[in-house]
This record gives sequence, C-alpha cells and structure tokens, in this order.
Amino acid sequence: MSDSSTLPPARLRPEAELARDALSAPVLARAARLARWADAGTRVDAGGGLVEEQLPAAAEQLGLSGDDAAAHASEAWRIAVDTGLVEITDEETGTVAAGEDLALLTGGSPQDVLGVWLTALEAVLADASVPDLDGLVDAIAEGGEVDLSSLDWDPEAESDFLDGVLGNLYLLTVGEDGPGEAPVPLPALAASVIVPSDMGEPSNEVLEQVSDAMMRLDDQFRLLEPVGLVEYQPVDEALMADADEEPAAPVDEADVTRYGMVRLTPLGLYGLRARLLDAGFEAPAVGDLSDKGADALLDGTAPFPPAAAHAETELWLAGRSPLDAARELLAAARGTDPGAPLRRLRCQQALSLVGAEAEPALREVLDDAELGGLARVWLTEHGARDVPPPPQEMVFWLTIDTVAAQLAAEGNSEELRALVEGLARQHSGFFDTVWRVEHPATPEVLEAMGRLHPDKKVAKEARKAAFKARSQQGG
Repeated sequence: MSDSSTLPPARLRPEAELARDALSAPVLARAARLARWADAGTRVDAGGGLVEEQLPAAAEQLGLSGDDAAAHASEAWRIAVDTGLVEITDEETGTVAAGEDLALLTGGSPQDVLGVWLTALEAVLADASVPDLDGLVDAIAEGGEVDLSSLDWDPEAESDFLDGVLGNLYLLTVGEDGPGEAPVPLPALAASVIVPSDMGEPSNEVLEQVSDAMMRLDDQFRLLEPVGLVEYQPVDEALMADADEEPAAPVDEADVTRYGMVRLTPLGLYGLRARLLDAGFEAPAVGDLSDKGADALLDGTAPFPPAAAHAETELWLAGRSPLDAARELLAAARGTDPGAPLRRLRCQQALSLVGAEAEPALREVLDDAELGGLARVWLTEHGARDVPPPPQEMVFWLTIDTVAAQLAAEGNSEELRALVEGLARQHSGFFDTVWRVEHPATPEVLEAMGRLHPDKKVAKEARKAAFKARSQQGG
C-alpha cells in the first residue's frame, strides 16, 4: 500500500457512538476502573507497574480470578499509566494519583474519549508485536543481555507485518469489492501479505509461511479483540492438536470458520483510519466534503468507487437547495485540464440526485460548449419540455468527454469496451468526423478505442483517427 495513493473512503459511525464503544471496550474499561480504584496507598515499582502485593486487590477490583488474574490486572494497570488515566507523582516512593485524562472519560467530548482509546490501542498493538516473553526471560536470566536474533524476532519486521495485515483488513472493509463488514477468513488475510499477487499456485513453502502467519495472527487478534479493534473467532483448537490425537468431536474439514474469522469493528475502522492518516496516507471518510465547495466535491470524489461517491454527494446536497447546488456543481465542472472529464461525470451523477427545482440552472448552460450536452441529457431525463436538439459538434464533444471520464474512472473496463463498440457501430463514419473534435482528450480517447475495439479493421481506423487528432493539436 503506497502512502501516496488515495484509499477508498471509510463510512464511519458518529463519534458519540464510537466513544461509547471505546468506553465499553474491556481494555479501556478495566484501565479506567483501576485508575478510579487507586488511592494514596497504591504503590508502583520502578517501571510504573503495580507492586506485586497489590495485584490480588487489583484483580479483585476487576472481578478477575484464576491463574492469569494477576497478569491481567498488571496489564490493565499498565494501560492506565500509558493512557494518562494514572500519573506517577513520586518515582522514589512509587506513589500515584489520578491522571488528568481520567476526567475526560466522563466529562470530555467524544473526540477526547477516542483520543484516550487511540493511545490504548497503540499500547496493545505494541504488545501484539512482541513474541512469547518466556524466551526473553530466559535470555535475560542466562546472560543479562537480550540477543534478538536468538529469539528469531525482528521487532520492526513484526510490527510491519501486523501493520500490513491490518492495512489489508482496512482495504477489505472499505473497498466495494471486499466483504465490507462481513468477517474475513484468517487464511485469506494471512495469504494477502504472504502470497505474491502474480503467483499462480502457491508452493508448499509459501503455504507453510501462510500457516505460520495464521498462527501468529491468531495470537495477535486474541490480544486485539479486548481493545475493541476487531471481532475475532479464534482458530479451532482441534486444528492445533497433535496429528495422533483423537479430536474431541467430529470435525467438518470444509468449514472455513474453523481456521479463524476476523471482522474490523466500527471502532476499529475509526482507529485504523486514524493510524493511516498519521502515517501520511490519504484515507478519506464519507462526509469529509459535505461542508466544502462543489469543486472540492467533484475533485474529491473523482477516485471514489460509485457507491461511496453517491453517499458523499447525498450528504453534500443535503445542506443546499437544489437550484443553488446545481449552479455550483455546473460552475465547478468546467475546465480543460486532464481531470475535467471525470469532474463532469461526477457532476452529471450528482445532478441525477437533484429534483426538478434545479431545471433553471440546467437551462442556463444549454449554449455552453462543455456543459450543454449534459444539460440536455438531464432535462430530457426529467421530462422537461422544449429541449433544443444539440448541434452535431456538441454530440461528438460530449462523446469524447464521456469516454475520457470513463477511462479516468475505470480504465480499460468491460463497460468501456462495450461503449466503444456501440459508438463505432451506431455512427456511420464516426472516425472520419470525431478526430476533428476540439477536446484536449480526443487523441487519448481515440487511441483507447483502438486498443479496446475487438475488430481489427475498426481498431485500425481508430488509431489513424488518433494520429490525425494529435497532429491537429500539434502533438
């Protein structure tokens, strides 16, 4: 994933709703409970952790029991310190007090609460990139120094691996071709960062790497679920049993859910987007453009998938009268720059959502060389009377503009191929005329038609017309 590319827009829940989810996430809820429990008698060690003799009381406060209760209480306390819910007032005596951020959880804005949660998320993500600590303890006990290579652990590589997996999960969630809010099988997610995109049948070595990655991710997602980032169905324990052990219950080998299923929560979507923005990615959210001008809307939605562009446009239109919106959109759609055809396509799509009240704005541009064609289309579709027929030059100009917009939006798609075939079939002598159209994209469009048309004779005519058009424009 390149940080220079624009990601599909995320559809975020309202911040108030997300803040409620953050407060109910077990990691933050436990940290807040311990921060409120701490008093003048609470003591911490040199690293800021609760002293061992206070861990049972902390565990009891959290309602924890069992062998891991003290460890879970210690983790909750560390999150409280990392998020500023607790502050160490005197390192020598190990005394603590409630941190300034604790009050934000009850008296702050939703954005304040989410800020605290994001800090907790970073702490948990850092933990998830650390291997089994038993190896670290043994290494320290043996020599006092930790040789990371002996642990087969590269902290940077491990962090990059998890970031890559979460980045792919984000793309699957926001992309229109992905599962959206449906859970993703863990093997598919692991394969997305292991198997090269140009590899056909994965080798046994690659499949083994995918299997190893699944087991790492199983451990990591178990850690990430309590912070509210994901909903996770772990790998079936029977899959990890020894081959000579008899399974406790009949096993359905075809059940993909046994291999782990993960879904990004609405809160997790918010959190990953915040991390992507911090890392320099263009990670828009639906609604970002609702208070911007029409120029920002048309340019901003240019790379959006159709459904996301539709949702963003609806939000933008909701704050304006149909007539004012139409005039603003039409004014912003003008231009001869390379992005102008796609702007006009987005303008046409936006105008399709505007009612008959916008008719005066469309009639005002009937004689405009760039907008007159789409104005006639809109008026006709809305049943307007006395719509003047377009001159031939306008028809051909609109044709070039439409194909240029489709090229920019979809590339060499099957839909565009069908459009190209239809144009060549419906218009007798199409290429003899169209190369003369004074549109900046005429040569590019004709070259694309030459690439896309399956008939070799027609494709050759398109390429010849493209050469004439480029010569006419001095190219």
